[in-house]
Amino acid sequence: MTFSVAEGADVAETAVIGRGSKIWHNAQVREGARLGEDCIVGRGAYIGSGVEMGRGCKVQNYALVYEPAKLADGVFVGPAVVFTNDHFPRAVNPDLTPKSAHDWEPVGVTCGEGASIGARAVCVAPVTIGAWALVAAGATVVRDVPPHALVAGVPAKRIAWVGRAGEPLTADGDRWVCPVTSESYEFDEGTGGLRLCRD
Repeated sequence: MTFSVAEGADVAETAVIGRGSKIWHNAQVREGARLGEDCIVGRGAYIGSGVEMGRGCKVQNYALVYEPAKLADGVFVGPAVVFTNDHFPRAVNPDLTPKSAHDWEPVGVTCGEGASIGARAVCVAPVTIGAWALVAAGATVVRDVPPHALVAGVPAKRIAWVGRAGEPLTADGDRWVCPVTSESYEFDEGTGGLRLCRD
């Protein structure tokens, strides 16, 4: 086996688990889920049917990643984070018959490369968390988060820009600079977020 599954974890036979990945105690990985190489799924975490995770993703303890979520490479999902998947949740139909999988259409959360979601945050689908964005602990995300944005609060609002190192950026004219890596970023009209300067 090229990946490890701790005792008590429940991994469906049809799940695809990448080399070097680790599934910890009491985690559940459902049918058709696809995890890239070197992923970590923490204790008690849930990965829904058909969820797609890139390489190097970390889903911490007791996080709930409901289908059809898509996580690009290097996404961090903190402890007890919830990715919802239902616009209008109900246990029953209007006639009080129990809802089945055929009575609603799941919608997902999409996370760009390197994005991080802080502990106990809730992302209300359908939303996209842009590349290298950072969602603060306890935030409730109800609209798309642009690349490199730091959002916090209920509902979440942008309070700063962050670089690939995760540190808040410092404004320098029409650019923003990372105090850790000295990388500079510029505003990207297409995404409404920042992009790394290549010059």
